[in-house]
Amino acid sequence: MKLKKTISLLSAAIAMCCGSALAASDAKPWMNTQLGAAERADLVIKEMTMDEKLKLVFGYFGMDQEAKKFKRPDESYNQSAGFVYGVPRLGIPNLWQTDAGVGVASQGGPHVRPATALPSGLNTVATWDPQTAFAGGAMIGAEARGYGFNVLLAGGVNLMRDPRNGRNFEYGGEDPLLAGKMVGAQIKGIQSSRVVSTLKHYALNDQESGRTTLNVKIDDQSARMSDLLALQIANEEGHPGSVMCSYNRVNGVYACENNYLLNEVLKKDWGFKGWVMSDWGATHSTIPAANAGLDQQSGYPFDLSDYFGAPLKEAVLNGWVPPARLDDMARRVLWAMFANGVVDHPVASAPDKIDFHADAAVSMKDAQEGMVLLKNEGGLLPLSQSVKRIAVIGGYADKGVLAGGGSSLVYPHGGNAVPGLEPKTWPGPIMYYPSSPLKAIQKRAPSAQVSFNDGSDKAAAAKLAQESDVVLVFGTQWVGEALDAGNLSLSGKQDELIAAVSAANPKTVVVLETGGPVTMPWLSKVPSVLEAWYPGSSGGEAIASVLFGEVNPSGHLPATFPASESQLPRPVLDGYPEVADKRFDVDYHEGAAVGYKWFDLKGLKPLFPFGHGLSYTQFAFSGLSASVKNGVLEAAFTVKNTGKVAGKEVAQVYVAPLKAKWEAPKRLAGFQKVDLQPGGAAKASVTVDPRLLAMYDSASKTWKVAKGDYKITLAADAAGAGAVSTVVHLEAASYDVNGKPLRRSR
Repeated sequence: MKLKKTISLLSAAIAMCCGSALAASDAKPWMNTQLGAAERADLVIKEMTMDEKLKLVFGYFGMDQEAKKFKRPDESYNQSAGFVYGVPRLGIPNLWQTDAGVGVASQGGPHVRPATALPSGLNTVATWDPQTAFAGGAMIGAEARGYGFNVLLAGGVNLMRDPRNGRNFEYGGEDPLLAGKMVGAQIKGIQSSRVVSTLKHYALNDQESGRTTLNVKIDDQSARMSDLLALQIANEEGHPGSVMCSYNRVNGVYACENNYLLNEVLKKDWGFKGWVMSDWGATHSTIPAANAGLDQQSGYPFDLSDYFGAPLKEAVLNGWVPPARLDDMARRVLWAMFANGVVDHPVASAPDKIDFHADAAVSMKDAQEGMVLLKNEGGLLPLSQSVKRIAVIGGYADKGVLAGGGSSLVYPHGGNAVPGLEPKTWPGPIMYYPSSPLKAIQKRAPSAQVSFNDGSDKAAAAKLAQESDVVLVFGTQWVGEALDAGNLSLSGKQDELIAAVSAANPKTVVVLETGGPVTMPWLSKVPSVLEAWYPGSSGGEAIASVLFGEVNPSGHLPATFPASESQLPRPVLDGYPEVADKRFDVDYHEGAAVGYKWFDLKGLKPLFPFGHGLSYTQFAFSGLSASVKNGVLEAAFTVKNTGKVAGKEVAQVYVAPLKAKWEAPKRLAGFQKVDLQPGGAAKASVTVDPRLLAMYDSASKTWKVAKGDYKITLAADAAGAGAVSTVVHLEAASYDVNGKPLRRSR
């Protein structure tokens, strides 16, 4: 009797607390979380009116535009990238979109939202550690959610075909495997916070000069083996809910109305289930764009017209865009919302719940892991605690650390440490995060005399250097969206400053805060160089911790540093300086031979090779073996720390055919970051993606591995530092467009 009463009371409690939810689920079966995202999206589509579907495929900018007489929707967040209306009656929330890449960005002006900035994308990729990328993605995803955003426009993976590209700092470097794996991990981290991440910019948007008017010329095989392969791997690793198509044209057709890129490659070949949004201002039509695979026009009024507003409705009603296509457009948005928890876990702005202190620690660890010690002759670094006089020169190091410009710019707590620098407007302002390297250095050397000179007077800086035991000179290179670097030199007269300082004191350390590779005419005169990239919100502390050896540098270059622009496929950057509305072609004649592959192919010696990175300890590779099982190549090896302090090494596996013809002599085929105590050793292995052993065949849409012997090299960089090698025999094999096995070739 007592048991029956207990069951009765339990049933009543369940009915009281869950009855309304069950009823809602019955009325809205798509709210049943036991169903798959595709089935839930199908159920909603059946209940939606045409006007409701049209709302899902049209996005607005998140700020008023007086010049265009545009007022942002009342429901949008000011200082945001965009807003898309949901369908409240069906339980489908609005989409609040924020610019991103390194954190929750603002548009500038009053009422910006302070957020935590990760280091630049290049810094994160320079860690060669997917776990670090995931952690950073999870952090910025959580901050986005805390500010009420459910779409984060992060996931940039455009390859570094030209080191002068103004947005390289946002991206993943020059190698498709490294870029795809690292950015894919960040996307996965972002979406772990139940926020949709956006893979971008699709595709071949590899320079900013003339980005809205240029036409990329490239053959299909080369594209599939370079830029598209990077995007493909990132898609496979991260499963982004959205892909953003780019401004440029590809082989004569705008990327956002390119049937081949959107329908055939992305949706058919790769099986992408989410939605394609346009970049802000990258939509140029209604009927061609919709039928070619664009699912959502973004950021109106950046485009010349509301192409996916009233004109799209008319096109559907007249049958120029099939009603089934509109269903597909809306369904893809819904699928991504269900798949990533956007519907089941609605966002609510609660910035007071964001743990900015913990997030700053995530940013600092990323910065520490990605800084690259380029040179360290005589063991000048790490700095000794016994040093008595330290000169810190240039780079506003007394104030803070530099950030890149454009839509990805995060506004920090404490504001701009160096306000008023030109340009003050787009793609500025030039931002320095208030994390002072000088103060962090002083904290670590309390008994030393630490003096600062701003570097504006070369003679005064040299005099301070001469009077000091060691010199730390900071070199900076500011770049940003919509603005390429004209050359690879440090701006102003910084090269002259570094030369003068190093001549005055041979114990000079150069700390670089740059958006990418730079030339170094003073390199032979300087014993130590640390590439700190754009090091993020905690960058000053991160730099000092590496300089003093609290953290052993373990970053490796994700891009080749050329000795000069003459070594590049295009020594003169096409379209620079930009001329408004000028249409021009950029011929990617190097094909898939991007970065180190180009340097290998042409026999060029770079300033620093891809994969390069030094440590305060030493490592040795041994025991390399390669085996093939069921057609899968695996390389196993041992890494040993032969030095006196703990450190991390990035073991890089390169593959080169002995007879088969590739686009370049070798390719990166795998990597592993290993953490070792002094004297410690660890066994590791990598499994090689078959696409990295093959040539892509466009006619059959297959990857074909040629029969023959292949040299497997384990090294610390693409130039072969510390290399050990072996040879393995591969049988001929074919794989589908996604690298899945087909029957063996004979």
